[in-house]
Amino acid sequence: MPHLENVVLCRESQVSTLQSLFGERHHFSFPSIFIYGHTASGKTYVTQTLLKTLELPHVFVNCVECFTLRLLLEQILNKLNHLSSSEDGCSTEITCETFNDFVRLFKQVTAAENLKDQTVYIVLDKAEYLRDMEANLLPGFLRLQELADRNVTVLFLSEIVWEKFRPNTGCFEPFVLYFPDYSIGNLQKILSHDHPPEYSADFYAAYINILLGVFYTVCRDLKELRHLAVLNFPKYCEPVVKGEASERDTRKLWRNIEPHLKKAMQTVYLREVSSSQWEKLQKDDTDPGQLKGLSAHTHVELPYYSKFILIAAYLASYNPARTDKRFFLKHHGKIKKTNFLKKHEKTSNHLLGPKPFPLDRLLAILYSIVDSRVAPTANIFSQNGIHATLSWIKRIQK
Repeated sequence: MPHLENVVLCRESQVSTLQSLFGERHHFSFPSIFIYGHTASGKTYVTQTLLKTLELPHVFVNCVECFTLRLLLEQILNKLNHLSSSEDGCSTEITCETFNDFVRLFKQVTAAENLKDQTVYIVLDKAEYLRDMEANLLPGFLRLQELADRNVTVLFLSEIVWEKFRPNTGCFEPFVLYFPDYSIGNLQKILSHDHPPEYSADFYAAYINILLGVFYTVCRDLKELRHLAVLNFPKYCEPVVKGEASERDTRKLWRNIEPHLKKAMQTVYLREVSSSQWEKLQKDDTDPGQLKGLSAHTHVELPYYSKFILIAAYLASYNPARTDKRFFLKHHGKIKKTNFLKKHEKTSNHLLGPKPFPLDRLLAILYSIVDSRVAPTANIFSQNGIHATLSWIKRIQK
C-alpha cells in the first residue's frame, strides 16, 4: 500500500505485522494485541493511521481521560453505538456500571448489520492506567472475544512492558509487539519530510542535520525535536531571506543559528517560555549568553523525577531501614518509641555519615513521596541509574 508507506515512515516492520494480524475483515482476528515502547515512538500514530486508512471499524479511548471503570466502559459503548447507528445522531447514551453489563451491552451494540461481519477494534491508549482499576478489568478485556462471542480485537498501547501488567492469577496472553526508539537516521528522514513548500527538500534536510547534531545527545523525543525544528527554522533561513547568503552557504547559516541553538539547548523539556515569547527573544539583538525572560536556574534545573530520586536517596542513606514503615506508611500501627530513643539518643546518623541502601528500598521511598503514582518506565530507571552512578563516583573520590 504505497499511500500508507508515505504516511507512516520508518515503521514498515510494525505496519506489516499489524496488517498480517488484522487479516480480512470477516475473519476472526487475534483477541488482544499489546503494543509497547517509549514515548514518541509512533505507537498511537501508527495504530490510528492504519485503522483509518484501512477503514476498519474501531474506537479509540484514552485511559487518562477515562479514570474510572464506568467512564471507560460507557465511552467504549457509546462510540460503538455511534458507529452502528445511522448518521442522524439520534442514538441514546448508554450507561454501564460493571464489566458484566459491558459484555451484555457490547453484544447488543455489535449486532448491527454494519458491524456484524467485520472485526471491531478497541484501542486503549495509556493502558498502564488500567492497573489502577478493578482486578477483573484487564483479564476481561484480554478475553472479550471469547466472553462476547464477537469478532473483536482489543489493542493496548503502553510505555510499560507486558511483564508489569500480567496479573498474579494468570490471564490470556496477548500478542506483544515492540516499537523501538527511532534512530538518528529515522529522525532525519521523518523531520525532513516536514519541509516547508517554499524551500527545497535539500535545504531543509541540511537544517535538520544541524539540529540533530546539536540536540540528539540530550533529546531523542520526536515531538520535542519537531517542536524545536519549527521554532528555530525562521532564524536559520533569515540570511537567505535577507539575501545575505544562499541556500548552499551552510557555513554562514550555521554561524547565524549557532547562538540561538545554544539558547534552545537550555530550555529542552522545560518550556518556561511559549513559542511566541521565544520568537521575541530571537528578534532581540542581545548577548547570546544571556537568557532574557528565562529564570536564572534553568541551566541547573533537574528533571522532575530526578529531584524526588535525590530526596529518596537522602532519606534512605540517613534513616535506618526499620523506620521506613513508621515514616512512609499511613497505617503502620503502634510503634514503641521509648526503647528506640534510649538506644540511639547518644549518636546522630548525620554524624555517622550516609549508609548504603538497596535499589528496591530507594524505589519504594520514591513511590511513597511522589504525589501521583509513578509508572516504572525507562525514563525513571535511566534517571535512577544516572544519579546512582554520580553517587558512586563521589564515594570513590572520598
